[in-house]
Formats: sequence, C-alpha cells, structure tokens
Amino acid sequence: MAARGLDIRLTEDLAELPAAEWDALAGANPTLRHAFLHALQASGCAVPATGWRARFLTAWRDGVLVGALPLYLKSHSWGEFVFDWAWAEAYERHGLAYYPKAVAAVPFTPVSGPRLLAADPAVRTALVDAALDLARSDGLSSLHILFPGPDEAQELARRGLLLRQGVQLHWRNPGYRDFEDYLAALRHDKRKKVRQERRRVAEAGIQFDHLEGQDIGPDDWRFFMRCYEATHRRFDSPIALNLDFFLRIGAAMPDNLLLIVARRAGQAIASAFCLRAGDALYGRSWGALEQHPGLHFETCYYQAIDYCIGRGIALFEGGAQGEHKLARGFLPSVTWSAHWLAEPRFADAVAHYLDREAGGIARYVDELNERGPFRT
Repeated sequence: MAARGLDIRLTEDLAELPAAEWDALAGANPTLRHAFLHALQASGCAVPATGWRARFLTAWRDGVLVGALPLYLKSHSWGEFVFDWAWAEAYERHGLAYYPKAVAAVPFTPVSGPRLLAADPAVRTALVDAALDLARSDGLSSLHILFPGPDEAQELARRGLLLRQGVQLHWRNPGYRDFEDYLAALRHDKRKKVRQERRRVAEAGIQFDHLEGQDIGPDDWRFFMRCYEATHRRFDSPIALNLDFFLRIGAAMPDNLLLIVARRAGQAIASAFCLRAGDALYGRSWGALEQHPGLHFETCYYQAIDYCIGRGIALFEGGAQGEHKLARGFLPSVTWSAHWLAEPRFADAVAHYLDREAGGIARYVDELNERGPFRT
C-alpha cells in the first residue's frame, strides 16, 4: 500500500522490524518498546491462538521507518480494558458478526500513550487511513484505538472516529519529602486508615525489597509467576502472561523494571511488578502466596508510592478501575479511546450512547473529586 509518497506496509512479526527505529518513534513509554511488544508475541501471550493476530502498520520513507501503529485483529474483547461487550451482544442479536475487529492497543495493558507512532502529522494521518482501509478491505466490523493521549484522541476525532472516555485513578507527587509528608496531606480519616493498614502488615512481620534492573534474576521472575498465577486462580481470572514473557523483558529492558517483594520471616510471600520510564511508574500485576490484612494495598500501592517519593517520580498509575484507590491518595484522570464502526446504524447508535456516557463520566469525575482524600 502507498499513501502520500510513503510506503505503508503490514507486518505480523515485530522481529522483522528494526528495534532501534521503532523505539525512536515510540518514545519513553516502556509498554510501547519493541522489546515489550515483541516479548508478548514471542512468548505466545499475544498471538492468534490467544485471540491477538498482529497486523502492525508501518510507514517507510526511503527505506527508513518513519511511523508505526501497533494493530491487532481480535476474536474477543479480553485484555483490552475498554469494554465493548454490549456492542458485541447487540451485533449478535441482529445477526451480525462483531468479531474479528481491529484494535490498536498494547495487549493486557491499560496504560495511556501514543498509538500513532510518528512525529510527522502527515504520517499519522496516513496510518489512520491505512487502518481504516484495512478494516474495510477485510470486512471487519470495527476499528478501536485504545488509550491514546488526549491530543491524539482529538486528532482521531478529526479523522471521523468516535471518542469514548473512561476514568482511571492516578497518584501524583508534587514533591513530597517522604511518606509522612504525603500522609500529612491526607484528610485525617484517610491518613488514619493508611496508617492502620501499614501497621497490620508490619505487625505481621512483613518486610519489603525493591528489586530493580539487573538485580532481578530468573529466580525472582519464577517466584513472581508463582504469586501471579496463585492470585489469578484464587479469583478465577484469566492468566494472560507467562514466565517466558517476563524472562524476555527482564533480559531486554531491565532498566524499565521494578519488582516489589514482600517477605515474612525471611520467606518471600508476595510480589508486585511495575514498569518505569522517566518520571512515571506503572503498576501492572501482583500476586501473593499468603493472605494478610492490608498486604495487597501495601505491596501494590504504598510501597510504590514510597518508591516514587524516594526517587522524585511524579506519576504513579496503579492500573485500571478500583475506587478503593481514592481513599489512598489517588485522583481521577480521564482516559480516551477512539472507535469506527462499519455498520452505519450501529455507528449512529454508538455515537448517541457515547454522548450520554460522556455526561455520566463528567459527573462521575466530579463526584470522585468531591470525595477526594486530600485536605482542602
């Protein structure tokens, strides 16, 4: 395919693309790094057998990679965190096929960031047009671009895609001196609750290590996987990632990785996995072999907050959903997704639904802010 002097190509195996050129386009976000996306493929986590068929769109000029869009054909809606199950059910009720659909996203990763990986606006436009052409030529029901940044979302809206808003709860660091300085900013009842939870964990004799980069070895990843699998099985939730994935990113991008390990009587009992880039930390997955009051909040949130304060990191994204984060110092942040539906009747219906939903999101954000944890 060609567009505006560019050579637009489809690639199913990220290993065929130059990692350094891809990373130069992707920027600092670790979830968009060539090593991260390739590990998802090479480990068998995001492959056709699991419902993720890679159809990476790339733009080339004079043999140089100048743009990319991480695109997948999906046979389900798992691992996306932008929920369109009702849309799929509506298609089914009307005898239409919703799957396969095209999704531009990082599998199993609700972290916002650029999806049109190109500095040149003309290249980004060409990538959107190529994605729409692919959806039409393959007879797909829809195209979904998940968790773009706000400016990119508006750019997609100008290309005719429907915008949808969501809400995540993020922790921000205005420059706290230490954890006590952060607690002092909370309302009394929230501060008391955090201290109670931390005290219970400490009284259980649980201590924590922060393992970074090359300090994380294969045995640490094996232990993390034991925790991750045990917790997912406990809650009967799908196990999306495997040990091979973690070993691959551990070898390829160690400077972006943090493991928080909880130990009781010298024995490791829980672990949380985070990604780091610049002044942002992204909490991704966790698991535990023992159950203790407050262990989840301490491992996943308080230890990460302490880590951010100690290193001057400005933003901690603790994952999708979870109003329980509000009481622990997290505040609402609007996320975006962009959607194109081939069937005009459904496109119109979804557009009206999204208009109503946006009003509800705005009211929800106002409500969360009114219940905010900080002293005024």
